Amino acid sequence: MTESGRVVVAGAGLAGFRTVEELRERGFAGPITLIGADPRPPYDRPPLSKKFLAEPDLDPSLKADFAALDVDFRPDEAAAGLAGELVTSRGAYSFDHLVLATGALPVALPGDGRQRFLRTYDDALALRGLLEPGQRRKTLRLAIVGAGWIGAELATAAVAHGARVTVVEAGPAPLAAAIGAPVGAQTARWYAEAGVDLRVATAVEAVRPGGLALAGGGQVEADEVVTAVGVRPATGWLEGSGVRLENGVAVDARLRTSRPGVYAAGDCAAFESRRFGRRLRMEHWDVALHQPDVVAANILGGDEVYDPVPYFWSEQFGRMVQYAGYHGDAESLLWRGGPAEPTWSACWLAGGRLVAILTVDRPRDLLQGRRLIAAAAPVDVSRLADPQIPVKTAAIT
Repeated sequence: MTESGRVVVAGAGLAGFRTVEELRERGFAGPITLIGADPRPPYDRPPLSKKFLAEPDLDPSLKADFAALDVDFRPDEAAAGLAGELVTSRGAYSFDHLVLATGALPVALPGDGRQRFLRTYDDALALRGLLEPGQRRKTLRLAIVGAGWIGAELATAAVAHGARVTVVEAGPAPLAAAIGAPVGAQTARWYAEAGVDLRVATAVEAVRPGGLALAGGGQVEADEVVTAVGVRPATGWLEGSGVRLENGVAVDARLRTSRPGVYAAGDCAAFESRRFGRRLRMEHWDVALHQPDVVAANILGGDEVYDPVPYFWSEQFGRMVQYAGYHGDAESLLWRGGPAEPTWSACWLAGGRLVAILTVDRPRDLLQGRRLIAAAAPVDVSRLADPQIPVKTAAIT
């Protein structure tokens, strides 16, 4: 067993919990304190906007056994400041190593009307209760602001439960901010096919009792409003702490912050990607799952680097959408198959290499594309564009 001082982890989501698990698995025997703002023990977030809304018996809990891990777990306690110690809403904690894993917080809209979010276990429970037919006498009118990943997944679940759903998106297409309008626009027909009223290029001025007031006039009547316009890293409490902030907690490739002994992981961590030559912050499950491996190793004296091909997935309107890579610096977009077809892929290229791929019900394309991105091999564009040819054969060797 390894002793390496006292470790405190601020944030008890997947990233925080995986950090304490990984430390114990690697033989760390010192004291660990895990502090979480959520009153619940750690749970998995992806199911909350997917199967959890449709399956009452699904348990997203990570089934943490803190007694077996010998971890001092402090729920319902928010990080509030960082000086010589970590200051929380209930006390202060000294540390030799601190891991920042406080995640992100949903962005709210102006207005005096009630708006819900889909971020926490309790958020999902409340929405699931609203969607259950036995809980209402008439059809639920649900307005969702934002046609991103969460908005699409919630719309999928809500319309399946018989709700009348309107999705309002300020951008030119669904997912425009995430994957660009040309690709995001191809998903608009999915909304129509499902009976969802999608309104793009429509900004919301305010949430009001009874629905939404739209910019420029007009309104959307709704019994309930869910705001899904994105999140911001939960880092306000670090102002003045000496920890560099840059769209989250700025960390190097080893996930070390600007302050010695302090690391960051998960949604709040903006890491140096050597692969893509820029700082990235990814709000996805795969990041929270794997960054703790690097954090734990380096706390214990290692020299590991986090440099993945980013990956995420979404289940919407009966389709599995998967994405790998980073397309922010792409020079061109290439289609594998027609977007109007049941299955297709979009490929982004830069410097003659595949840098990102999005697939719709084409898991083999995703798997092979991710490997091709990792290899950074030049590709034959004509072969890559042919959906009848495996992606892997497009590599020029």
